[in-house]
Formats: sequence, structure tokens, C-alpha cells
Amino acid sequence: MSSATIHEAKTHLSRLIEQVEGGSEITILRGKVAVARLVPVRKPRKRNLAIFKDQFHVGPEFFEPLPEDELHAWNCESE
Repeated sequence: MSSATIHEAKTHLSRLIEQVEGGSEITILRGKVAVARLVPVRKPRKRNLAIFKDQFHVGPEFFEPLPEDELHAWNCESE
């Protein structure tokens, strides 16, 4: 892990970001004290929802409008 002062980080930010994109971590120092760290952003894992295939069934009634009394109950609970 490398380090850079705040002044160096401001002056060479593009270069430091390139290093981080390559997998490095860079500690930002104020004088000799570490105050921040530049780290690569983790890419989100792709979710595989196929594991649930054929385990659930949503019927067409799910997409029909709610009866008025139930709709009113949903809208009025937060009041």
C-alpha cells in the first residue's frame, strides 16, 4: 500500500486514481498522520434469480386493482 500527502494527492489525483483502478490502495496523509484511503470500488455481484425459477407463481389476480376498502386502508394507515 502506498501513501501520498494531501498536497501530492491534489496535484496527482489522476495518477493516483489510475493506480487504484489497477488494484492499489493509497493512504492519504496530513503530515505523517493517515487521514483517508483511496480504494477501488467493488463491482456489485450479479444476482442470479434463476435459483427461484418455478418456486413461485403470481396469478393474474395479483395485478388487478384492490377493492376500495382495502385501498383506503393502505392509504390511511400513515395518517
